[in-house]
Amino acid sequence: MQNASLIKWIKLGIASLVFLLWVIWIGNFWLLLIYPIIFDNYITKKIPWDFWKKRKDGKKPSAVVEWTDALIFALFAVYLINIFLFQNYKIPTSSLEKSLLVGDHLFVSKVSYGPRMPNTPVAFPLVQNTFPITNSKSYTDWPHWDYKRLKGFGQVKRDDIVVFNFPAGDTVPFRSNNPSYFEQCLSKGVQEAYFNNKLIPEKPFESEWERNQYFSAIGRRVIKSNPQDYGEVLGRPVDRRDNYVKRCVAIPGDVFEIRSNQIYINGTAVENPKDIQHLYHVQTDGTTLNSRFFEKLEISFADQKNIGSAPDYTLNMTEGMANKVKAMPFIKSVQMVENKPQGNGLSTFPYSSDYNWSRDNFGPLKMPQAGETVDLNLKNIVLYDRIIQNYEGNTLKVKDGKIYINDKVASSYTFKMDYYFMLGDNRHKSADSRSWGFVPEDHIVGKPILVWLSLNPDKGFPANIRWNRFFKIVHK
Repeated sequence: MQNASLIKWIKLGIASLVFLLWVIWIGNFWLLLIYPIIFDNYITKKIPWDFWKKRKDGKKPSAVVEWTDALIFALFAVYLINIFLFQNYKIPTSSLEKSLLVGDHLFVSKVSYGPRMPNTPVAFPLVQNTFPITNSKSYTDWPHWDYKRLKGFGQVKRDDIVVFNFPAGDTVPFRSNNPSYFEQCLSKGVQEAYFNNKLIPEKPFESEWERNQYFSAIGRRVIKSNPQDYGEVLGRPVDRRDNYVKRCVAIPGDVFEIRSNQIYINGTAVENPKDIQHLYHVQTDGTTLNSRFFEKLEISFADQKNIGSAPDYTLNMTEGMANKVKAMPFIKSVQMVENKPQGNGLSTFPYSSDYNWSRDNFGPLKMPQAGETVDLNLKNIVLYDRIIQNYEGNTLKVKDGKIYINDKVASSYTFKMDYYFMLGDNRHKSADSRSWGFVPEDHIVGKPILVWLSLNPDKGFPANIRWNRFFKIVHK
């Protein structure tokens, strides 16, 4: 009896220490009010926590009750683990090929950068935002907590591979979520306006921002009136937006630029990741490239689409792969594709002719950082409008050549958060910050640590298992 009592107190001591450290980590000491419940569970046992399992005849609970009890405990444990420690993430696209492959399952550490307290705490575990069968929300909008990040082991560094919530996923057409809603609205609005000349205003726009707002409004009407193509337009809180994984190429305060496919940070060319890929124009002597060619170079099925036909091909390759192709006797030339600016600025963020950038020639663009103040004008407002409105919760409008933030004339703005720039290593086949701009700090989810499972979607079981990638450490 005495030993049993001692064991109970030892268990309470361990539980109390873990609970106290957890409260200190979260920084909310109101949670100490929960402690009497923990004490009762181990010592006094006044509250009959297992009342629902007891039977009137005194017999053991049925198997259904036991399994239900175990399932509830498991879901609760998974929920806490996903919030505070780690979660699984599956690579869905080839944007980081060859660094990470389609079908890789990642162990994503939340504590590397510090876990976020959830904005939507009432949610079903293991489901990001939608139940797959019913297509219904897997979370409730109430209660809603403000952004708070707990202390972690470090901060996002340049060249880190990072999992984050899709910044442009605050508004999503259910059936068409790529490209982003903003991009779709703008492009559909321009198409609709020039198809119907009556929608083109006679008076010139005061700024590119006003132009984008005008055509985007037309595009929103087009999308709303075609639910069969786009589905319901949904709004999602930060932590319920889709998860993306890219490489952080610029951190707060950096000046980011791409010149002819080469990244420059603060004016200095950076070392490229070992497995970075670009598109290359490949010309053969008339030889047709067959499946053996693609298997030998390990070019994935996803990257074999729209490759062309003999003698001209467009292949997605690393520099090492390109050098191997150059050495083949039937190859006449291999040249990296470079997307030149077109003059209208409409192919990349910020979608303005004032910033004549392209996918391969982009910037210079400075990354905003918390506490920094930037001067605002009718030209650069297109760079910061989503930050001001969507990410930091202000109202923004332009009237009579003046910028209004929260209905007050504004000539400058002070950022509340840090912002990052994310790119895919598969540079010519990646929807990334060149499309939707900055990634706010409150969207950062965690850091991939290792690949614990990898399945090749191009092959059937068991040939699809990539045994050589099991427990592979994710390097920079």
